[in-house]
Parts: sequence; C-alpha cells; structure tokens
Amino acid sequence: MTASTRLAPEDLHAELLQRFQALDPTECTLTDESHRHRGHPGARGGARHFHVRIVSKQFEGMSALARHRKVLGCVQSLMPHPVHALAIQALTPTEGNT
Repeated sequence: MTASTRLAPEDLHAELLQRFQALDPTECTLTDESHRHRGHPGARGGARHFHVRIVSKQFEGMSALARHRKVLGCVQSLMPHPVHALAIQALTPTEGNT
C-alpha cells in the first residue's frame, strides 16, 4: 500500500485539486460523491468516487474523449485506489460560461 492509498478523504480531495492545476483551470469544482456509492464493489477498502467540473483553455479544439484522457492523466496513479471513479465534465472557457 502506497502513501497515496492511505490519504484521508480531505487530503485526497486536496491532492486531486492540486493535480488538476496542471491543466491551468479557470474553474475547478471537485465533489466527493462516495456517499452515493456505498455498497458498490469498487468502494470497498475506502476507494472514493468523485465528480470534477473543470474549465480550461487547454481543452480548446479537443474532442470529449481527448479531454477526459487529459484529466485522467492527472490522476492515473491514484486509480483504482484511492480513487475508484471520476465523473468528468471538461469544458473550454466559452462552454463553461453557458
């Protein structure tokens, strides 16, 4: 078990937000939705479920799949534990203002 798998929920939240800074976001909202997944097999052992809404110029000209891959690249080493699932809403600044 690595140090990252032993992070307290609030520390994991902070770690994710820090990693997303690599995308130079103009907005980044991270919500822990783990409570909605109690009993889910992926939540065993304390693995968490998150939703991120991230707005960045880096997403301009990218497909939705490419955007998701870019976001997942920031947290890949934390999956599947301590992060089991990450729902992603990745928008450009123009899209984020609607």
